[in-house]
Amino acid sequence: MTTPHQHTPINAPGVELRRYGTTEATDLHDFHQIVLGLDGEMEMTVNGLGERIDRCSAWLIPAGARHDYSGIGDNRQLVLDLPAATLAVPERLFDTARAVRLDPALTEVVRQIAQRAATAPPQNSADLRARRFHWDTSTRLCAAFLAQTGIATDAEFGAAAGLDFARIDRWLRAHLGEPLRIADLAAHCGFGMRRFHQLFIEAFGETPHRYLQRLRLDTALALLAEPRASLTDIALEVGFGDQSAFTHAFTRRFGLAPGQWRALPPH
Repeated sequence: MTTPHQHTPINAPGVELRRYGTTEATDLHDFHQIVLGLDGEMEMTVNGLGERIDRCSAWLIPAGARHDYSGIGDNRQLVLDLPAATLAVPERLFDTARAVRLDPALTEVVRQIAQRAATAPPQNSADLRARRFHWDTSTRLCAAFLAQTGIATDAEFGAAAGLDFARIDRWLRAHLGEPLRIADLAAHCGFGMRRFHQLFIEAFGETPHRYLQRLRLDTALALLAEPRASLTDIALEVGFGDQSAFTHAFTRRFGLAPGQWRALPPH
């Protein structure tokens, strides 16, 4: 039996371009992963399920899932590593390993990010520019992935599993600037408060308020890339009462104040 690759522990999300050799290899890691096809093809088997992926498909690999893989000729993939409790990503997305088809909009996002990733510093680099690149691109890629219709409406992960997590994620993103009223969201989904709270934790891995806080800060990363937006405007747009509260929450999570983050030069 092939020995899985050994991984350096990571505590932040990262995006990397990779090529896979034609000799089959095995991997096992303690973080979730999304392998998005870019050029050529590769074969991957996760927990006994095998699929070939190309530029219009991707593999969702849950943490702890053993996977065997090999490239088919010349190939490139964009790989997103997602340690637990970093980005606002519903846990149920990774309840099981599976291959998914990518729609044209997501395929274009993958292509754009791949162009930047080709010259990006490595994920574990001490360079602050690297930290900004990997957080910025990871949040953008996750948002695009969750927005894809084919994933959002999959009954296996939607209402049949308790809550349609992708629909709720979209609702929260559309109402970031508003105070969160759990009763309104529960009613929107057709549940009472207590039952909704229980189902939300099962689907998202944390409470609604904690998930929303993570989502607000993820969204702020994208807004900080727009130089014309003031920090106060960004704070209000993502639902903080003032710039001070936004700065405190942002600094606690990312280790830099929003203004310092924005001032980091692109990689």
